[in-house]
Amino acid sequence: MTDIAGETAGLVWHDPREAPFRIDGFAWLAEEGVYRRLPRRPAHPLPPAVDELASHTAGGQIRFRTDSAGLSVQVRLAGPANMNHMPVTGQCGFDCYLGPPGRQHYCNTAKYDQTQTEYTFTMFEGLAREMRDVTLYFPLYQGVREVRIGLDRGAERLAPPPYASEKRIVIYGTSITQGGCAARPGMAYPNVLSRRIDAEFINLGFSGSGKGEAEVARLVAEVPNPGLLVLDYEANCVSPELFRETLPAFIRIYREAQPDVPILVLSQIRFARETFDLDLRDLRLLRKQIQIETVHACRERGDERIWFHDGGELLGPDYHECTVDGIHPTDLGFARMAEGLAPILRRYMDGGGR
Repeated sequence: MTDIAGETAGLVWHDPREAPFRIDGFAWLAEEGVYRRLPRRPAHPLPPAVDELASHTAGGQIRFRTDSAGLSVQVRLAGPANMNHMPVTGQCGFDCYLGPPGRQHYCNTAKYDQTQTEYTFTMFEGLAREMRDVTLYFPLYQGVREVRIGLDRGAERLAPPPYASEKRIVIYGTSITQGGCAARPGMAYPNVLSRRIDAEFINLGFSGSGKGEAEVARLVAEVPNPGLLVLDYEANCVSPELFRETLPAFIRIYREAQPDVPILVLSQIRFARETFDLDLRDLRLLRKQIQIETVHACRERGDERIWFHDGGELLGPDYHECTVDGIHPTDLGFARMAEGLAPILRRYMDGGGR
């Protein structure tokens, strides 16, 4: 990327890894300094697909306050856009929201020549010179080598307000968790939830690769300061037989490291083809029952901080209208998921139950 240190066209460019900016969503950023969702050199080697997808920046956020009348971003991606069922704005763009926590209002999405791996984009310009809260969401399905924030010369920069909760919400799951196929980053359901629940979210969705492996469970258990773990990996579980093994094992590994953190086991949304493919419907119902039985067994053994929630109804009765390809939600689908999950997550993060 062209050297953007200093000033360009009236803008001063800033590295968001430096104060007063705050970057959320990358649990190992402070130690490693890179935009990555898992550590680069974990004690236990990661499955190759998970290792690659960990460099996708789903769930990352840059938050700060400024009185700048304009804001631009310069971005260097790890690779080009290459998805045939997801807009480049969702895969590789940044989203900009303005407003304080709980009242963020969508402003703009970075748009660029999708054949390129570097871009500059103006999120806004010419606004009133007044202090405002800014949230920038990272791309969902690509890595980010570098990002700089361009603000007016002389603009004030302040730290964002602290979260209402000091605890993090960690979501482990699939491509749907990662954000496939949101039209823009802010519409992935964990990001929508982050505007409804004033807490940091850690998105550990791995497209096609949320299989509940023990080595991944150990890393999930290392995320500091968790307030709630959501397990949403049913759709990648490989088979019901393997799911019966990995789900209890994942919970056991996590409990050994985090004995008191609430755990929510979330079953998958309904896929459109269930209307015609009854075997697919029956498979979902079987896996749902495995989750119910697993949670019940944990509670029978005295773990009162684990619950099950049926995700099959999150999209509503017209669920078949809420996906891109019969599987991955559109922005409408993600909005419905977040609306249904927000009160559930609030309840369990507080340690409550039914």
